Amino acid sequence: MASSEPETTPDVPAPRAAAMTNARIAERLRQAAELLLAQGDNPFRAAAYRRAADEVAALPRDLGAILAGPGGRAALEAIPGVGRSIAGAIAEMLTTGRWRYLDQLRGAAAPEQVLRTVPGIGPKLARTVHEALQVETLEELELAAHDGRLERVPGFGPRRAAMVRAALAAMLARLRPGRPAAAAAGTEDEPPVATLLDVDREYRERAARGGLRRIAPKRFNPKGEAWLPVLHTTRGPWHFTALFSNTPLAHRLGRERDWVVIYFHRDGRPEGSRTVVTETGGPLRGRRVVRGREAESAPAAAGRQEGDAA
Repeated sequence: MASSEPETTPDVPAPRAAAMTNARIAERLRQAAELLLAQGDNPFRAAAYRRAADEVAALPRDLGAILAGPGGRAALEAIPGVGRSIAGAIAEMLTTGRWRYLDQLRGAAAPEQVLRTVPGIGPKLARTVHEALQVETLEELELAAHDGRLERVPGFGPRRAAMVRAALAAMLARLRPGRPAAAAAGTEDEPPVATLLDVDREYRERAARGGLRRIAPKRFNPKGEAWLPVLHTTRGPWHFTALFSNTPLAHRLGRERDWVVIYFHRDGRPEGSRTVVTETGGPLRGRRVVRGREAESAPAAAGRQEGDAA
């Protein structure tokens, strides 16, 4: 029986991350600090990135060797001034060659580029996967590879999906060690859905009033205008950065002023992100939900709606 998977030459993968030196990582950490200050974030957070950058630049040993060594991520976290959150950022840069959070701060985030870091996924497949499944992170892609959705995407099938699962298992073991495969939807390192929805509410309300700093995104912005509002805020120990989604899919569906990407982290926890959208179907139609945590969004959205009415 003929295979259902097309016999095509695989896309050329994204450039390897091997050239990610200590100096380049330190520079990216400093860029994040500068952007956070320029965008009005807490100066203590920017100072943390600067301290980490100084420590990384002065290290006598290569960060890639440290991550690949017996200590793994724990060895990165043990570097003075780094800790768990920044160690996650360093591991992401070493593994994928990118730091998605910095890309967002620059206004240059592109989900397709993140997906291209997986061996066997090139530009065309990355675009197809993003548009078909609306996944933007490696963790979301891993979940789709395990629950069967990836196999139904044109250009995939059981064999290629298995290859992607194996590649993601190795990559995510470096990014978030100790997490089992297919546990990408775990929420032990995330703020409550009600908190994410409250940050989403604050962002959209302040953006509508014109009360937020704006950045000039690199994509879909031929005139270089500073139109994309950015919010930095806190809730208890959690730090948040919120921006409208500036992806091809969001623009094509007319959701670039609806989908809100929220990045979060707290001391001792890795960085994470979720996207909040207005549900277009089902029992939650018309309500704001956290993508990937829809079941938790139902009572949280209902409670918020009742509170607004009161």
